Amino acid sequence: MSSTAPAPAATAADSVGRWPAVLCWLAVALEGFDLVVLGAVIPELLATQALGFTPAAATLVATLSLVGVGSGAVAVGPVVDRIGRRWTIIACVIGFSLFTLFVAFAPNVALFTLFRFIAGIFLGAVMPSCLAYISEYSKSGKTGKATTLTMTGYHAGAVGISLLAVAYSHNWHLLFAAGGLAGLLMVPLLWWKLPESEAFRIAQEAKRNPAAASATVTEAIDPAGHVDARAKSGMAGLFEGRLALVTIGVWASSFMGLLLVYGLNTWLPKIMADAGYEVSDSLVMLFVMNIGAVVGLVLAGWLADQHGTKRIVLMWFVLAAVFLAALSIPMTSQILLNLAVFITGVFVFSAQVLVYAFVSAIYPAQARGTALGMASGIGRLGAIVGPFITGALVTAGIAYPWGFYLFSAVAVLGFAAMVIVPKSVK
Repeated sequence: MSSTAPAPAATAADSVGRWPAVLCWLAVALEGFDLVVLGAVIPELLATQALGFTPAAATLVATLSLVGVGSGAVAVGPVVDRIGRRWTIIACVIGFSLFTLFVAFAPNVALFTLFRFIAGIFLGAVMPSCLAYISEYSKSGKTGKATTLTMTGYHAGAVGISLLAVAYSHNWHLLFAAGGLAGLLMVPLLWWKLPESEAFRIAQEAKRNPAAASATVTEAIDPAGHVDARAKSGMAGLFEGRLALVTIGVWASSFMGLLLVYGLNTWLPKIMADAGYEVSDSLVMLFVMNIGAVVGLVLAGWLADQHGTKRIVLMWFVLAAVFLAALSIPMTSQILLNLAVFITGVFVFSAQVLVYAFVSAIYPAQARGTALGMASGIGRLGAIVGPFITGALVTAGIAYPWGFYLFSAVAVLGFAAMVIVPKSVK
């Protein structure tokens, strides 16, 4: 293969401008919308006993939805590394959009649960696919900003459904239909404006003909230089040489990171209400924490690209631990309390996303999709465990202050997991 072979692809990619970045952001926003919509409608489903919903049925749906998300994240890795980023993203958007629409018209709890589980599989596969794509599209070798900016889409989608639910929670069918239709309307844009990742195509060519893979090809696959054209793909690529230590560390930190995110998003209003704050103020705190998350994502990405992703990941986990512990201290000033919640959100949410940025930067293109999918899938186990453990503390009546001590300890464990990870695998 000649050193000029990639040029036509680069020209084609340049012709679509910023469309890939915008479309990946929108896809992740739809994921945020469709994942949060269930929590937004459960109170209405239970209040009206729609379709025969009971608290036990709602718990089962919520749990199986997360199981589907985790399963999709794990399963998508080998797929995205085999058939490509473009086709995987398009297929996932079609899949979760259709089954979200089916949920809107489900005639009973059983089919509602089944459709939600299947939609969850496709939803879980979207984010790793988009992050693998966007880390290669940026071409700068710096994945921090590209990853964190893309993940702001998740919070935008979550805020969007929260606002819609205020006005339309009484019509839960409409909320699911809105998410499904929005995804289907995006499919033609994905087909038209989302080219295949140049890095993936070159990696596939190098895999077919490794003897012809030149230094120019290797640079095109990953500008950061973390690629060997002979690198293994799929799960085998995650445990090759020093990458084995990386894999163990990022799996553990992903588990801890999403335990924090989902534990707080699920139980923060209840914990703060138990602490004696007004329920309305507790709901405001959840909103403030998610606003802090968006700010933290932008700031964390910029700092990671300037000073190294691992260094900022470690700093973010430590600061998350400090401010989570600080929330256990009673505060009489509402302004001071909301400021503390905002700052906590800055560090808690983006610490997890920085782990994904680190994964995107350190694994070769041949295994990047699998690495992101597995990190996300293992993290989703934390997403299930977090609300469960915190709920047990709430049931025992000790969620305040012990819930915050637990979260602080989890952040310390996330820090410890990343400490063992080497900064490079050269």
